[in-house]
Amino acid sequence: MFLERRGYRRRRLTDAARVLPVIGALLLLMPLLWSLAPGRVIGTAGGGIYVFGVWAVLVIAAFVLSRRLPLSGGRGEDGPER
Repeated sequence: MFLERRGYRRRRLTDAARVLPVIGALLLLMPLLWSLAPGRVIGTAGGGIYVFGVWAVLVIAAFVLSRRLPLSGGRGEDGPER
């Protein structure tokens, strides 16, 4: 089945925008798992830098995705979204 390139990319960008919060939540919960690992000690500063870094990457990724997604709310020239 052949899919139009523009419609295919729009759907993949929409999928990425939908999964971004889930990935972000999992990444932000990682410091909780660090405390369960035996013999591995990460300080408060290291954890804070990690959380801030993940937050910054999520903000940049959301900005890039929002710029690339169409403003029409998923309904473009191709007709209604399915």
